[in-house]
Amino acid sequence: MRIEPVFTKPTHRKGTALRVAVIGGLGIVLFAALFFRLWTLQVVTGDKYLAEARDNQTREITVRAPRGSILDRDGNVLVDYRTSMALELDPLQVPSDPIERRDRFAALAEVLDRNVSWVQNRYREELRTNPPGSAITLLRDAEDDIVYYLQEKQSSYPEVQVNRVFVRRYPEGYRAAHLLGSVGEATAEDLEEAENQDLEPGDSLGKAGVEQTYDEALRGGNGLTEIQVDSLGRVKGQLQSKVPEPGHSLRLTIDPEVQAAGEDALSSIGLPGAFVTMDVTNGEILGMASNPTFDPAIFTRPLSQMEVDGLWDEDQGAPMFNRAIGGAYPVGSVYKPITAVAGLDAGSVTPSTVIQDNGLIEISDQIFTNAGSEPHGPVDLRRAMEVSSDVYFYLLGADMNGTSKLQYWSRQFGIGEPTGIDLPGESGGLLPTPDWRNDLYEKGETDRPWAIGDNVQLAIGQGDMQADPLQMAVAYAALGNGGSLVRPHTVLRSEDAAGRVVEEYQPEITRTIEIDPVAREAIMTGLHDAAQAPDGTSYGVFGGFPVPVAGKTGTAERPPNGDQAWYVVLAPYPDPKIVTAVTVEQGGFGADTAAPIALQVLSAYFEREARAVSGGGNVE
Repeated sequence: MRIEPVFTKPTHRKGTALRVAVIGGLGIVLFAALFFRLWTLQVVTGDKYLAEARDNQTREITVRAPRGSILDRDGNVLVDYRTSMALELDPLQVPSDPIERRDRFAALAEVLDRNVSWVQNRYREELRTNPPGSAITLLRDAEDDIVYYLQEKQSSYPEVQVNRVFVRRYPEGYRAAHLLGSVGEATAEDLEEAENQDLEPGDSLGKAGVEQTYDEALRGGNGLTEIQVDSLGRVKGQLQSKVPEPGHSLRLTIDPEVQAAGEDALSSIGLPGAFVTMDVTNGEILGMASNPTFDPAIFTRPLSQMEVDGLWDEDQGAPMFNRAIGGAYPVGSVYKPITAVAGLDAGSVTPSTVIQDNGLIEISDQIFTNAGSEPHGPVDLRRAMEVSSDVYFYLLGADMNGTSKLQYWSRQFGIGEPTGIDLPGESGGLLPTPDWRNDLYEKGETDRPWAIGDNVQLAIGQGDMQADPLQMAVAYAALGNGGSLVRPHTVLRSEDAAGRVVEEYQPEITRTIEIDPVAREAIMTGLHDAAQAPDGTSYGVFGGFPVPVAGKTGTAERPPNGDQAWYVVLAPYPDPKIVTAVTVEQGGFGADTAAPIALQVLSAYFEREARAVSGGGNVE
């Protein structure tokens, strides 16, 4: 019997084949996924990653544009720029660990010969206000040896950047500081504002004065430099650059001699105050200053919060406060021309109406007196203006109570509203009215409603009314030019780097006031006599002045402070070209402190005019 061999199929081969098939399938899937990914990287998004790879080899550096200069009307430079080496901290390179950060700051402080707390405080203050991630300016105008040392030891001070920046330069020092204003680095809040969308962290912008108002014209456009670096960040070369576009220059309306005379005269008094000189026909500001003043150059370096607060500290005279456009003061007797216009229109008096001035008068069981209770006898409008009879104007105020005539004409002359000057920070002042006071009374914010005494006090520029020198200058200018309320302005034109005119700023009349010519003549005659007739309140100051003028003193009570001194003058009389308004806090009688300042200003102006006529001046 033959036995056939029996062949049994191994069972493990079936399992092996399955595993091979599964692994092969997975391999094919993985290969397909890898192929698809490579295809995606190279074909679909290849251009994108190629561009990013190239970007990793380049760096873009912003080149700040030099800010435009600011000139007076004669072309003298009031502000331009200079270059400075600034030490800046890159917040991304500053260690987050407090101990390591202090060690870094201590090493840097030693190089700068400063205390480590100084570096820490500068870092914290700037970090608080700067846009996130922007460089922190630690020091400007760094000495050359410090710059060279830090550049040589860059690896030891990775958080420190040394950059060349443009900073403002002030050849005339303190001159016209409030008008010029200041420049500062853009804060996070600045960058969020819609009008600053083109700003970048580290850019500068105007913070006050014409620097703020005309920031867009002065700022210019930044440039850009693109450099090539290796994988370690070392510079290999420059690829391309865009040259920055310098800002436009501004030609101001300021007369340098008027400005200097007013500032020097204010400073010599030693009290807080301000002056404004303006062209009565077109609103050009020929001079403006506030005392005490400040050095605008302090803003070219980082300031501590304590230093900034000191500039606004009232105990130090608030040097940054521009009293010429923001001072809210009672104005005293310089208000009387406005009251005269209102009284004549109301029919309370005519220019020839005579009132007996016995030095005091009783109105509604209240006694109102002249300064020192001095009687002036029979006075008409001209005489009342000449000797500054309060009794005469008390009666006008009382007669107009309930008619709103005084408030109406006050508004016509711009009292109680901003003038619209091209400077930030202007006050609108306060024109008290029955509705205003009665509303306060209903709210419990004052002890009584409107009374006749309020109108009586307003008639002589007292009581609740508040105004500043610019508002009074604009009001007198309207009287002097026959009824045009002009908008004051500080800029004549902007110019490009080659001196070509870019834009000229045109005068603007905001309102035309219908002043009776007979009334105007009577008031102007009274103001002229007040300044240059023997009995005039400022005859002792202007009696010998060779140019005919029309001016009015004012001495306003301002409790708990001493009396506020005022003087407003139009010149030459009877067809004035300019107006000057001066006020001095706690200056006493207007003839004693304010009028002499106005005299210095007018002397400078007319000496310049005389030189121009003789051919020896440089008048535009």
